[in-house]
Amino acid sequence: MTDLTAADRVRAFGYVILAAIYFYFAQSIAVHAANGLANGVWVPVIERSALLFLLVIGYGAMARVLNRQRQPIRGMGLVFRPGWQREFGLGVALGWGMLVASILPLVLTGGLIITFWLVPRQFGSLFIDLLLLAVASLAEEVAFRGYPFQRLIEAIGSTLATLVFSFTFAGLHIFNPGASRASFVITIFSSWLLSVAYLRTRALWVCWGWHFAWNASMCVVFGLPVSGITEFSPVIQSNTVGPTWMTGGDYGPEASTVTAIVLLIGIFIVYRTTRGYAYLYTQPVIVPAGIPVDLDAMSSTLAPHHPVAPQAAPAGATLVQIESISPPSQTPSLPVSSSPPQAGPEPQEPPE
Repeated sequence: MTDLTAADRVRAFGYVILAAIYFYFAQSIAVHAANGLANGVWVPVIERSALLFLLVIGYGAMARVLNRQRQPIRGMGLVFRPGWQREFGLGVALGWGMLVASILPLVLTGGLIITFWLVPRQFGSLFIDLLLLAVASLAEEVAFRGYPFQRLIEAIGSTLATLVFSFTFAGLHIFNPGASRASFVITIFSSWLLSVAYLRTRALWVCWGWHFAWNASMCVVFGLPVSGITEFSPVIQSNTVGPTWMTGGDYGPEASTVTAIVLLIGIFIVYRTTRGYAYLYTQPVIVPAGIPVDLDAMSSTLAPHHPVAPQAAPAGATLVQIESISPPSQTPSLPVSSSPPQAGPEPQEPPE
């Protein structure tokens, strides 16, 4: 919990409500804009791109005006710091690995039946679907791990904020085709994992990489439904055979018990693999404390007996300089007489 007053926390919670209202308005505007600007397969791409643009601009303006942030885009987690590409790559690797682990039992038991559609037009749709998944996953991260999530952390702390947004994220997916109680719980776990990734790195790159790789691997590589949606598999389409606890049914692997176990383990994996970033970006900033003091000015006003004030030298004290005595030279010296030198006879004048 941040060191804020009760009024500050209430104000931060109000910002969360305002951000949620803006999210729904931005979504509505993006839908109308996409229908007016594009048609066919490009409509979803334009819609998600418009939503991402509106969220970044709107939340950035809120952070600048309401929270006085000088760098609002950076503050919401889109910080282009050194190594941000490696952070994104780490997220991609984790998302890919966890998805493979989730469907591995299906592959080993022969429950994954794959059909290929090797038509040139399908490969063009493949590029569009990858672009859509990349933009959509980033838009969701800005909405659920960006400005609103950060303000809720200020209001109620990181633990409660993670739980609230995890339930909210899962609630928005409950209306997808084939959704169930199992899919609701697993979506909570996935949102929990992504929140941990943000809290450990204070950026959205690992979150975005994981989210994108998880969705793209599931639908594009293996042809499986993503949260019950099956329109993202232009080249590969798969059917699953087996019990629902393993396949997830029509909702896909995100409703299987295997995925729930993988995600729970994955939370600890994310926590461990991001320890270097946590050390760099989550440590409190050390602010020098104390009051600057001018000793020269202070000593002139202090009493003479004060330890800072210069002490006067005692009366009658003299400085004694001690010189070192060099060792005697080895060269013999001539004797020196203690008596004054004798005057010689005066010179006589020559006779005339």
